[in-house]
Amino acid sequence: MASASGTAEGRSIRSVIPARIDRLPWSRFHTKMVMALGVAWILDGLEITIAANLSADLTKHQTLALSASQSADIATWYLIGEVIGALVFGRLSDKLGRKNLFMITLGVYLIGSGLSAATQMGGGWVIFLYATRVLAGSGIGGEYAAINSAIDEMIPARYRGRVDIAVNGTYWGGAVIGTLATLLLLNHLPTDWGWRTAFLIGPVLGLVIIYVRRNLPESPRWQVMHGRPEAAEESIAEIEHDVEATRGPVGPVSDDQAIEIVPAEKIGYLALLRVLFSHYPGRSTLVAALMITQSFLYNAIFFTYGLVLTFFFHVSATNTGYYFLAFAAGNLLGPLTIGRLFDTLGRKKMIAGTYILSGALLIITAILFKEGTLDAVTQTIAWTVIFFFASAGASAGYLTASEVFPLEVRAQAIAVFFAIAQCFGSLGTHLYGHLIGTGKDPNSLFVGYLIGAGAMIAGGLVEIFLGVDAEGKSLEDVASPLGLVKKAATSVGDATKGSPPLRGEPT
Repeated sequence: MASASGTAEGRSIRSVIPARIDRLPWSRFHTKMVMALGVAWILDGLEITIAANLSADLTKHQTLALSASQSADIATWYLIGEVIGALVFGRLSDKLGRKNLFMITLGVYLIGSGLSAATQMGGGWVIFLYATRVLAGSGIGGEYAAINSAIDEMIPARYRGRVDIAVNGTYWGGAVIGTLATLLLLNHLPTDWGWRTAFLIGPVLGLVIIYVRRNLPESPRWQVMHGRPEAAEESIAEIEHDVEATRGPVGPVSDDQAIEIVPAEKIGYLALLRVLFSHYPGRSTLVAALMITQSFLYNAIFFTYGLVLTFFFHVSATNTGYYFLAFAAGNLLGPLTIGRLFDTLGRKKMIAGTYILSGALLIITAILFKEGTLDAVTQTIAWTVIFFFASAGASAGYLTASEVFPLEVRAQAIAVFFAIAQCFGSLGTHLYGHLIGTGKDPNSLFVGYLIGAGAMIAGGLVEIFLGVDAEGKSLEDVASPLGLVKKAATSVGDATKGSPPLRGEPT
């Protein structure tokens, strides 16, 4: 139950709702929630891959007759939209609630991507196309902030790591779907219909999911922290009823597991920066390092892999998609198969290990590439192995961003670091594109690979020194709410051990 009372610090709320969420067994409700919300990453992978695979097709006179640079800019405008959406909708998610925003952001994406398919040739239509990609990207960027927050706040603590990592990893499932769809559509539909149909795949999937989302409850944690104890009680009761329908009675929660908080005030981005770098400088440095290094490597490799295969290994441009399927499969399997270890072996060991191992493997591959001992197949196998580990680590970077800051600013914090990471990621793409050049000098790209490897190893070293042992802990023990008056005496899984000091720099 949640109750309100007056204190010297203002109107406070005492609640056991966080403990009630964390003590739940896995159930049909959690599966439904993860499927309904986790589709955001599938859609992102789908959109990025479709845009990449359509770039050459959209330069044909039978389609939009874009120039090569105009076609390449489609992905850039989508990424710009993601940054804008993350910052705008991240702020609104902390202000208006998770459910309101994960319905709005999906709607924005549906409209943007659907309108992309209506683009015509000539005139100012290229501006229309760019605008629709910004709109679609803003919807997906907003999804990252709202949905990472919602999933973490409603998943029991002992499952949070593996679930979040797996959900983030499904980006690559979307990439596989996008690759297969474009290969099929572009080869079997009339030229001017294939690319239009490809842009409509995501909206069709989104329309199915939006029906499931509308039946999900608001995050009870968010409701409590924003002074809505009665609404929070209704939401947690709905969740418990759904769980008990399939798993049986869940049992009561002791009142000594209650926390007492003063509801959150509105916090803008300037105030957020003060919170992050005044109260959480170590964690802010950690998250920035993890997000920037993985984004730099991923954007550098992902957006230039086709050029490497074509220029250095002489693979036909029409066949690079087949090699990409293996690359994407490795990225997808990593989070799905070893994600559980982030909850059992622990965050610090697994995050540091996956970052450093992937960096070390990239150094070995770079040396083999420079010496000319790789061909298209062995290079792809090497990438697949490297990114099996790098993908799990990168997904854990998003997990870290979403669990180490207080609930009152969680979505905004995710948005800030996501935006920063995207900016550095675009630098990686530009750098590697320049290093590839005409494909005649492998030494330049060798240096680029060493830079990417060094970045990942640096991220792993930062994790060793600044990482947070968040596995199995309640979110309120990982990062105390800004308005916390009194912490629970005990928590699920003895999560209070090693919890951070109130309003100070967590250790």
